[in-house]
Amino acid sequence: MSKFVCSAVEIAKWVSLFGVIVGFAFACLNCSPQTKSTKTVKFPDEPPKYPMYDFAGLDDERNWTVYNVHDPAIGKDGEFYYLFSTDVRVGGPARPGIQVRRSRDLIRWEWFGYAFEGIPKPALDWITKGRGIWAPDVIKIGEHFFLYYCVSVFGTNRSYIGVARSKSLAGPWEDLGEVVKTTWGDEANAIDPNVVLDRNGQPWLVYGSHFGGIYITPLDPKTGKAIDPSKKILLARRPASVHGAVEGAFVVYNPDFDMFYLFVSYDSLFRDYNVRVARSKEVTGPYLDYNGRPMTETSTDDPWAIGTKILGGYSFIAGETWLAPGHCSILRDSEKGWFMVHHVREWRNTSWMYLHVRKMVWTREGWPVVSPQRYAGEQEQEISEQILGGEWEFVVLDPSDNLPIPSKTVQVNSQKFRKVGENDFVLNYNGEEYEGKVLPAWDWERWRPNLVFTGISKKGIALWGKRVEPIRPSE
Repeated sequence: MSKFVCSAVEIAKWVSLFGVIVGFAFACLNCSPQTKSTKTVKFPDEPPKYPMYDFAGLDDERNWTVYNVHDPAIGKDGEFYYLFSTDVRVGGPARPGIQVRRSRDLIRWEWFGYAFEGIPKPALDWITKGRGIWAPDVIKIGEHFFLYYCVSVFGTNRSYIGVARSKSLAGPWEDLGEVVKTTWGDEANAIDPNVVLDRNGQPWLVYGSHFGGIYITPLDPKTGKAIDPSKKILLARRPASVHGAVEGAFVVYNPDFDMFYLFVSYDSLFRDYNVRVARSKEVTGPYLDYNGRPMTETSTDDPWAIGTKILGGYSFIAGETWLAPGHCSILRDSEKGWFMVHHVREWRNTSWMYLHVRKMVWTREGWPVVSPQRYAGEQEQEISEQILGGEWEFVVLDPSDNLPIPSKTVQVNSQKFRKVGENDFVLNYNGEEYEGKVLPAWDWERWRPNLVFTGISKKGIALWGKRVEPIRPSE
């Protein structure tokens, strides 16, 4: 009997000890999972802090790092990324010639100079009173880089697209003259050139604007000029109810999905500019948005229903209110991945234009989405759902609301994020599921490392998010 009692006591002790061990194990699993899990996440380093509204540097072009950038086009040559942009400046007329900046990392930008000394004479002869060169684009075809540019009489389609070439993006550039030109009464408008190569390496010129829409025409790969400008195909057009407000087209091919993607900007430069995307199996279209609607559809009652919006005006709780982002170019870098480069304004003074570079990633279904934060060197990597719970700010990029959309703060359980890949997640937010990616980014508003989310719903609505609580990456 005493042995039985003794054994029971011993058993009770072991059960109690086992309970302590199990409880401690569970406590370890649940205590600070964020800190434990983030030890394997590499966050970007602190980027340079460019001040807003740098009036002190306006008179010295060497200070125009991310300032006075409009309609940016990007290319890479050797160790440098080169950025070409429209002739604009705050506080006065700009010098004509195509502004050029360069960077080694897409984060720190330096002034490089001008591609031309003024407007090339053939272009100036056509428009007679041009003040600057607009919307350049660069591409390498064979052994040469080709620089496309346009000049126009503002508010009309008396316009001219020209091309120059060089063995280097640093120049010097040899002007080759006219590619396409238009005048009053023509269906198209010869502005905003972009050149894309099809699967066979054949170059195509994409161009156009509010006057008639966006067109594509084949180019001679030796000269970089249009084979027959009259043989053009319509890619996108908007209804007259919004004055046909579409421009800044850019087409890119993604071999991972074997699709061509058309990016365009809608609406007003100074107010509600926003970027839409559609895709096609062929470079010549038809281009369909996420919901299968063609970009040439003009009969809809809602002129903002066509085109999948992936970038628009926004404001997070801390920091600036950004409005009218657009006229993007897309960079595919063999080492760093995909990027969207665009200009944007800040609501307090819309005469100022800034450069933003954003990481662009792809959903499993083959749709591009962009980071809610400017690029600071972040890399796609595996993310644990354990670190995703907490307070988040979200911006739903409503396609019918193109003024700056403020973020909403929401407490999110980590179970709202369903992991479907290394950094691919399906987020349940307000009853909708958004598939996208989580990235370790630099939070430019709160000035610290942070986790962000970018994705798109089954209805084709894009969503941005970022954590509110600070992330403590490993030292």
